[in-house]
Amino acid sequence: MMVAVELLVIAKEPVPGRSKTRLSPPLTPAQAATLAEAALADTLETVARTEARRRTLVLEGSPGDWLPAGFDVVPQTDGGLDARLAAAFSAIRGPALLVGMDTPQITVEVLESAIGLLGEETNDAVLGPAEDGGWWAIGLTTPSPEVFLSVPMSTDETCAAQIARLESLGLRWAELPTLRDFDLIEDARAVASGNPDLRFSARLREMEAECTPAG
Repeated sequence: MMVAVELLVIAKEPVPGRSKTRLSPPLTPAQAATLAEAALADTLETVARTEARRRTLVLEGSPGDWLPAGFDVVPQTDGGLDARLAAAFSAIRGPALLVGMDTPQITVEVLESAIGLLGEETNDAVLGPAEDGGWWAIGLTTPSPEVFLSVPMSTDETCAAQIARLESLGLRWAELPTLRDFDLIEDARAVASGNPDLRFSARLREMEAECTPAG
């Protein structure tokens, strides 16, 4: 069953030297920020095309021309990612699904499937594992800061720790498809290769063509 959800995207403003720094090298800081901007634009476009009662960008920094119409923008709070996620969900009343900007290959169909699972009476939450041990999406029927606070983030055990927290709170959860995010250049190449029509993929092809010596 489809439920009316709030869709959230948590992201950083794409700024050279602060965005996707693990892509440098081989990318320059400016190229890494450009690729991050393309990924964010792809993600926001997909979220904009997905039915929701509200769409919110939880942003560190300032919005740019990559932000489409139809989004409310709220600033991220201070603190670690666990605290920032807790703060984002504490302001929500009703079901919500959050994604990051690291999986530009998400589709409307994937998000609609997640929303459908969140609408099933047997589920209190949904969680999308990432290949690196983190997660790319989380949804809650009843948002609670306790789901996030003190969960170690940005490690190869984050998804396992998040599952443990959901279960310790007695929440029934459903697993979403596992996706690959793009912290490293090999990840970016794999995502682009499998999803050639994205802005993200086009930008990466352009960057790598610029670095290839003419034959």
